[in-house]
Amino acid sequence: MSDRSLPMRFARPGAGGFLGYLAVVLIILWSLEGAGWSADRLISSPPKLADFLDRAWPPSTHNLDRLAWKMVETLQIAIAGAAIGIVLSVPVALLAARGVLVGRGVSLAVRTILGFIRAVPDLAWALVFVVAVGLGPFAGMLAIVVDTIGYCGRFFADDMETTDPGPAEALTATGARRLDIAACATIPAALPAFVSTSLFGLEKAVRSSTILGLVGAGGIGIEMKVGFDLFDYPTAMTVILMIAVVVIGVEQIGAVLRAAIMGQAR
Repeated sequence: MSDRSLPMRFARPGAGGFLGYLAVVLIILWSLEGAGWSADRLISSPPKLADFLDRAWPPSTHNLDRLAWKMVETLQIAIAGAAIGIVLSVPVALLAARGVLVGRGVSLAVRTILGFIRAVPDLAWALVFVVAVGLGPFAGMLAIVVDTIGYCGRFFADDMETTDPGPAEALTATGARRLDIAACATIPAALPAFVSTSLFGLEKAVRSSTILGLVGAGGIGIEMKVGFDLFDYPTAMTVILMIAVVVIGVEQIGAVLRAAIMGQAR
């Protein structure tokens, strides 16, 4: 007699599982209501979007030199902020990694701080630094530094925790200090993962830096805001396309570099 029972993933849930699914559905419906879901507005949106595209196309070529320099400034903000943030993330990650350099209490405290940094949006950090150092790209760079530390610091710590413990244990048996073990065994073992995470951090920094200008922290974002505020949609479209080209280009370069690094690591 053939077994006609359903695969495990299609098995009928028990009472607890059914209540769990029901709770998820109710939370989603509650969230949609709070988010202002409107089928009528969604259905009526295509003509408005088509009108925007008609008014924005073709993209403007006026002031292209100024927009290009703003895009260069955006890349400078991203690269400088990411570079500083990545370097500072290494000592922070050593304090956040469990069992590498410090005790569990210090590690938990540092991880909590990193979680707080990641929880605050990069635009909010930009506003904080605009207040602290004034308008301009320097505030944007500092925001990228903090955002990169929150991102890379967490993942660097995870990378160090998942390295092969063998070399570290061998050095421990010889009486080496924790700092020496981290420098000679843990960090070298995690270095390929560090580089991969750093490339992701750079990509994230480039995406973030494109909108920091919305709050006065430099970069091309201010040009997009001005374009929309003045209903200069062709210029806004030009900025959007420039951002898309640069972000996609950086992501593709990062993908190629990561593939090369992983190939060498094998």
